[in-house]
Amino acid sequence: MGRVDLIGAGPGDPDLLTIRALRLLQTAEVVVHDRLVSDQIMELIPASTRRIFVGKESGCHPVPQESINALLVELALSGLHVARLKGGDPTIFGRGGEEFEAVRAAGIPCDYVPGITAAQGAAASARLPLTHRGLATGLRLVTGHRARDAALDLDWASLADPDTTLVVYMGGANIQDIATRLIAHGMPAALPVLAVSAATTPSETRRRFDLAGLANGQEPGPMPAPLLFIIGHVAALAEDAALPCPVPAALAAGFAPDFNAAVELASHD
Repeated sequence: MGRVDLIGAGPGDPDLLTIRALRLLQTAEVVVHDRLVSDQIMELIPASTRRIFVGKESGCHPVPQESINALLVELALSGLHVARLKGGDPTIFGRGGEEFEAVRAAGIPCDYVPGITAAQGAAASARLPLTHRGLATGLRLVTGHRARDAALDLDWASLADPDTTLVVYMGGANIQDIATRLIAHGMPAALPVLAVSAATTPSETRRRFDLAGLANGQEPGPMPAPLLFIIGHVAALAEDAALPCPVPAALAAGFAPDFNAAVELASHD
């Protein structure tokens, strides 16, 4: 029997991939990967490794989740070591839990390999803390999109806490409704918001708003998915919010030198 590792690829920058994730990607016999895994990370997988794309995007799910679950089980039962590679962290809005349950129900060994989630990557590249003494005593991560475009049923009263940083994943289509509901439940209309698209990649863009502006229909503009919103006092601390993330020349050309060293280390682990 084979095994399955549910691996978080992080938000896109290959320097943020963990050493454990890298080691498993270089030893797996097949990699089942999502759309949001960056090309730079895919290039770290040996050319001889079989790759299966099962990516989804809003309104387009060519491979249903149930089929992905069945595929992982089938591959592992045939004796293969399967790396299930997901953007961000597999346990944070990545449906990793469903895949873990399906694999374990078939009696197949399975582990989670954590990745840096998009909220952490976006905050780091914008140089802001998600929590900060005097500004935010807690952090909440929520999804701004429901399967099959169902209505959001979040606990708005609980989320409308100005002392907690609120990060909304996949909220582009519903951000006006989200902002309106938060204000209606007591969140200050002047609270700053940072929108971040394609965090930690060369395509990253950021824009500042306030909650009232979003509630009144102010559009994030041409900010493609993956898009998230950091809502709270800490958003005001972002540096160069309107500018793309600066990317070191070595990384733009390929991989940063220190990452090549990490690849060499992992290949001999």
